Amino acid sequence: MRQLKHAGKTALAVTMAAALLAACSTNTKEADQPGSSPSSSAAASKGPKKEISISIFDRGTVPTDEGTYESNRWTKWINEKAPVNVKWVPVARNQAQPKLNALIASGEAPDLIWEYDRNYISQLVNQGAVQPIGDYINKYSTTYKDYLEKHPELKPYLNFNGQMYAVTFARETIANHGIWIRQDWLDKLNLKAPTTVEELVEVSRKFKDGDPDGNGKADTVPIALSTSASTIYRSLFFTSENQWYVEEGKLKFGRTLDRYADSLAFQKQLFDEGLIDKEYITDNNFQRSSQLLTTGKAGIYFGNWDIEALNATIVQNDPKAKMVPLESVSTKYGKNGLYQEAPPSIFTAFNSKMKEDQIKSSIQFIDWMMKDGWIPLKYGEENVHFKMVDGVRQKTDPDKIKKELAYALEYPIVMDAVLKPEQFPAMAAKDDVSQSYAVQKGKSLNLVLKNKYRRDIPFNPDFPELTQLIATFNPIAQQIEAKVVTGGKAMTPQDGLNELRKEWKRLGGDNVEKLAQDWYDKNKANFK
Repeated sequence: MRQLKHAGKTALAVTMAAALLAACSTNTKEADQPGSSPSSSAAASKGPKKEISISIFDRGTVPTDEGTYESNRWTKWINEKAPVNVKWVPVARNQAQPKLNALIASGEAPDLIWEYDRNYISQLVNQGAVQPIGDYINKYSTTYKDYLEKHPELKPYLNFNGQMYAVTFARETIANHGIWIRQDWLDKLNLKAPTTVEELVEVSRKFKDGDPDGNGKADTVPIALSTSASTIYRSLFFTSENQWYVEEGKLKFGRTLDRYADSLAFQKQLFDEGLIDKEYITDNNFQRSSQLLTTGKAGIYFGNWDIEALNATIVQNDPKAKMVPLESVSTKYGKNGLYQEAPPSIFTAFNSKMKEDQIKSSIQFIDWMMKDGWIPLKYGEENVHFKMVDGVRQKTDPDKIKKELAYALEYPIVMDAVLKPEQFPAMAAKDDVSQSYAVQKGKSLNLVLKNKYRRDIPFNPDFPELTQLIATFNPIAQQIEAKVVTGGKAMTPQDGLNELRKEWKRLGGDNVEKLAQDWYDKNKANFK
């Protein structure tokens, strides 16, 4: 734990916080002004504030001259403007759950505990370490209660054993994976963007044999891969590896479905025909694959919806290169969206030891944060960290933002931010490359959200037998799949699926499926 700064620096930080407030009050829209909520202002003026404590991830990103996670310009700003004082309790990010468990066991856990992992909150519910809050939200909340009404998709994630145990907020976007293709290569070879998996294979063949880079050599590996590639293969066939699907009312594991053999066959075809890198198995961090893309040896990318850094390198190496997003392609099963995140961001639960007055104070804080408290914590101070351009916040000094603002995003336990593709050009730097990419980035976000990603249940079941089985099964499955894809005629995709099912069953899959079905039948009413 870092030491608190001396009084001089504290005074400086307070002065800076005051300057921040003054700037925000004069330069931001009224709705964006921190602390403009009547309820928070009123609460702040009524004598001594109550104190609540909240856990926070310590990622080691607070610069020394900014202070600590417990005390810095932003914690002081929060305590000045929020209706309560907050004591922040840092837990190391890579040891968060063990640390929180230790605090709970010793009776020293903070009032509010947050995690990205819903299964962890489920554990706390079952241990009695946190308490239901639905009635309190109805009784004391205004802003957050209204927010939940506007985001009904979040409610199933908040219910445990039929009761609301946490608050959360929607991600800025649920977009994650994406496919990109060289438009200049399509134009050169007089090809259209593929819309089916068969057309994707055909375009890849043209890229391989048509010398799209014009060097007179057959040295193109059409498709570059990333950590997202495996999930993209599976998503196209509605059968993601570790996801559960409802098939005729029964919960089935994605890796054991008939469709899984089709996804393996597609991957194997790409490998056998040299349409993906023959060395992908050993390209553990996909650096080699990235190099194929950035050096102009690949023209299709199975990656993420936003590839700004990669695109900058591609264009730097070949100013004529033009990467454009490609919509998900259809298979005989139809068109599935590429992988998208589940809607909720972090989950915040209430310590079971909290009394009603503490709960009320915490809900007041959540309302204040949801209304406008999060805005300066995300965007910083106008004309210091951003400037308004055509109604959009355009970042100013990247180094200053990295030092003074980046760590502040740990503090909003709720926020109401949405990515708007039409704003990307205004937010981007004004050079031609940045502006051109900003347009494509906007198209990419729209394209990946155009097709819904199949997710039959909001979250997977979680019980010890399943966790143990998956831990043992996954490495075995990966070996089987590698044999199917790279082993020539040694194992067909259908043989591979049969082997996967055999291993699943051997490791207790039948019992796990029964437990999963029981879990589904018990909880499905909460999924609506």
